[in-house]
Amino acid sequence: MQALRWANLILAALAVLPAAAHVLELPSKLTLDGPLWLAVQQLLYRGWGPFYGAPVEIGALLTSVALLVSRRRDPAAWRATVIATAAYIGMLAAFFIFNQPVNQAFAQWTPASLPPDWPAYRRQWETGHAVAFVFSVVGLVAVARGWLIDRDRSARPRRLHA
Repeated sequence: MQALRWANLILAALAVLPAAAHVLELPSKLTLDGPLWLAVQQLLYRGWGPFYGAPVEIGALLTSVALLVSRRRDPAAWRATVIATAAYIGMLAAFFIFNQPVNQAFAQWTPASLPPDWPAYRRQWETGHAVAFVFSVVGLVAVARGWLIDRDRSARPRRLHA
């Protein structure tokens, strides 16, 4: 159980990093013209999703689900884990609702074929990452709360019943 809790906490922390990076770079990316924005999307972010984002977010979700089972007799830790699980489901939903459609669209674009409404695609993509960031922070806080509840419970001396 302790290894599972540590894995969950580490994955929760790792899940915040790319979402936070997207939010921090948002002001600068909004100043990019279409061809440069497209180049960033097609070149800079290649490989992030399949090699970092998806494994970390799915790992955080799966370890949270596993902790749901093991914490079912501890209402406080279980509630924190429900919140974490819901947050990771929310992160994945944000990706499929906001980001994946944009990723599929701009994969076929070139600077010459950039559609006139490309800023709407950029807004949708950035919104997805902002939403994912909020979910990732909620998930991390909930995971940390569950971890602290477990730690405090295991640190208390057990009473012997006569």
